[in-house]
Amino acid sequence: PKVTQLGFHRPKIRWNEARIPPLSQESKRCLRNLAAYRPPKQKQVYPRSKCAAVLVALFVGRQGDLYVLLSRRSATLRTYAGDTSLPGGKVDPEDKSIEDTARREAFEEIGLPHDWTKVPLLCVLEPFLAAELIVTPVVVLILDNTLRPILNRAEVASLFSHPLVSFLSSNPPFPSEPDTLEVPYHTSFEFSGSGPSSQAFRVYQFLTGREAGGIKPVFGLTASMLIRVATIGYAREPDFEVHPPNAPTTEERIAWALLNRDVFRIPCEKEGIDLTPARRL
Repeated sequence: PKVTQLGFHRPKIRWNEARIPPLSQESKRCLRNLAAYRPPKQKQVYPRSKCAAVLVALFVGRQGDLYVLLSRRSATLRTYAGDTSLPGGKVDPEDKSIEDTARREAFEEIGLPHDWTKVPLLCVLEPFLAAELIVTPVVVLILDNTLRPILNRAEVASLFSHPLVSFLSSNPPFPSEPDTLEVPYHTSFEFSGSGPSSQAFRVYQFLTGREAGGIKPVFGLTASMLIRVATIGYAREPDFEVHPPNAPTTEERIAWALLNRDVFRIPCEKEGIDLTPARRL
């Protein structure tokens, strides 16, 4: 099956039976919005060999607010060693859907079980463009706060959490540490590289409040995806400008990459993918 053919599995959530703290009204609205979300219909099929998924695993904190699980990548990894990331990886041949990919990777990396009653699917977002992959976020909710992680130390050094709503704010959700007072909680950087009309795109960074302990900020693709999840869930825009003026859409950037970058174009040729829809974007 194509990776775009997603099998949505949404068991009815009974909040009173979940082993979680009581939800705040804001959190309830956020979860309803995420569960109702459907991404725009994808016009272009992407090469399976260049597709990946990440799991955005939400859980309920003691005050009823939503948090997202984040990991510190192992220092021995060949790429992005020590970075803050979401569990995830490339699509495997046996994966039946992009949700399967995200869940399998989360089980391999942090031991999150394949249990749709304890970890139901909320939604699957539209894909994002990484350097050499097309990455789809899969959003789930952990309904059992007694679950304990089992870290694959070859890939994950540690696991921590961050308030989801904080990805809509320029202000930190934690007291500033003395050594980070001069660094804003939220910063952004603009780049103008190859792409549609060489237009600028924006990269984001959020401090975690754990920098003194060696945890890196949430940066780049991970930050962009979490801004999007929070925007959908809380049904409001961030208090900062997300995109530069006249910036190409992510779909346009992916289409350009498929047509012009060998790392994507050659796999399209090998997999016999028709790029006519990409040319029309």
